[in-house]
Amino acid sequence: MNTRAFTLAIIIAAIAAWMAYSYIDGKETLLKQKYGKNVAVVVAKEDIQELELISDNKLTTKDVPQDFVMPGYFKHIKELENTVATVAILSGEQITKPRVTWPDVKTGLSRQVARGKRAISVIVNEQEAVSRLIKPGDRVDIIAGIDYAAGKNDLKKTTTILQDVLVLSTGINISNAIPLVGVRTPTVIKEMNLNTYTAYNTITLELDPYKAQTLLFLVKQMNTTIHFTLRNNSDKKVISKIRSTRLFDILGDDAQEAKMYFKEMNEKLEKGGK
Repeated sequence: MNTRAFTLAIIIAAIAAWMAYSYIDGKETLLKQKYGKNVAVVVAKEDIQELELISDNKLTTKDVPQDFVMPGYFKHIKELENTVATVAILSGEQITKPRVTWPDVKTGLSRQVARGKRAISVIVNEQEAVSRLIKPGDRVDIIAGIDYAAGKNDLKKTTTILQDVLVLSTGINISNAIPLVGVRTPTVIKEMNLNTYTAYNTITLELDPYKAQTLLFLVKQMNTTIHFTLRNNSDKKVISKIRSTRLFDILGDDAQEAKMYFKEMNEKLEKGGK
């Protein structure tokens, strides 16, 4: 091995490294003089949607020159605990005070209700709510069993009472993923996978005031069981009149036999009541 050549190569490499370092350091010094010293700011690690609860795994810190620091910036991720994005924030963007808020009455369900509409909740089970596969933002029709004749099977009917109804929430999961309860217990919120959340017993709907009254009357005054049918969200067609279904409609050709039976039973009841 040529020791002199090897030594010379090392010296040249060291000089090159020193020159590169000096160049970079000089550029950094010029940048700092021009734009200011680096400041640590909190930025979004991934896209954050409007009204989304901001968790620490969606954030990171980044050093930026002072002149590029946005007004109202945050220095530490902890400062953003339990905050909600008021606007959509893209990955890499700085998180600033005008872009976040803390959960209160303005960030709850009421913001999701359209003007002139009302939110109303009904109790559901797995069978009534399409195996609890209904999600916030879905659109549904509502079918009710009508029994106005004290249990007389020949007069019972099933009818579609409402069409193309917006689902605002299922349980505590609302359209824009802000939990309605638990904002003081972020660990619980993190453990809830709201994308697959099916442990709900209520569905909240958006209706105009009169339709809300109609639904409440059927459920509470008539003790009617209602069922939800799930629509394609792009299907906005409302059928002008859907005929109610009665026992005779199901029996088809055998309906006449059933009508005779109920006629005889009703005559017996009338004679017995005299």
